[in-house]
Parts: sequence; structure tokens; C-alpha cells
Amino acid sequence: MNQISKKFSSIEQITDQYLKPNSQNVTIPEGELSFGEILKQKQSVSENSALKFSKHASMRLQSRKIELSTDQKERLETGAEKAEAKGMKESLVIVDSYSFIVNVPNKTVVTAMDQTESDENVYTNIDGAVIM
Repeated sequence: MNQISKKFSSIEQITDQYLKPNSQNVTIPEGELSFGEILKQKQSVSENSALKFSKHASMRLQSRKIELSTDQKERLETGAEKAEAKGMKESLVIVDSYSFIVNVPNKTVVTAMDQTESDENVYTNIDGAVIM
């Protein structure tokens, strides 16, 4: 670089400074994980994690004032696992007086309702039911 005018005298100087990676090795301080390691951990947790609730299902739970106990959540998860074991894709899982439509491959609760709110107890677009 020309120190007087602070301009590059050739394209090679620009390439060397801006386009070539530094030869310095970047080390991660001991005890800290790299981005790749953190990503793998998060992905493995999400693959084995509990059921997720869609935005629609969360709104339904809130508007219908449905609060699930820990036991009910565990039974809902068990019901979804049983549905998956039987090859179901869209399943009705009934826990106590609550009904849940679960997208089994995505492990997502699509909607939730109280027994008193389901019209005539008719459920469509499901390929199986699990009663817990």
C-alpha cells in the first residue's frame, strides 16, 4: 500500500488483504463450544424433544382456559408416541376430557379442545385415535 496516498497500488494487494483467509488459527477458549457443536446439540435435543404446540393450538388452550398438568402432558406425549408406533400421521389423542389433534411426524399438537366444545364429538381428517 502506498503510505502517502493510502491507496492500493495493485489488485493483488487488495486480494491478499481482503479475500484470503487469515493464516492465524482461531482457537476456542477452553470450556466453550464451537458453533457447530452447539448446533448439533440443539438439533439432537429438538429431534428427541417433547411435543410442540402450534400457534393455533396454543391460542386454543389459552382461549379455552385449558391448563394441562404435568401428568396430562406426559400422557399426551405417550399417546403421540403410540400413534407414531402404529404409523399414524394425524391422530386424535384424548386425555381426560381434552381432545388433541396431533401431527405425528412433526410431533406437533395442531389443535386442542375441551369435551364440551367439540361439536357432536365428530373429528375429521385423522387416521387414528388414542385414548389415554
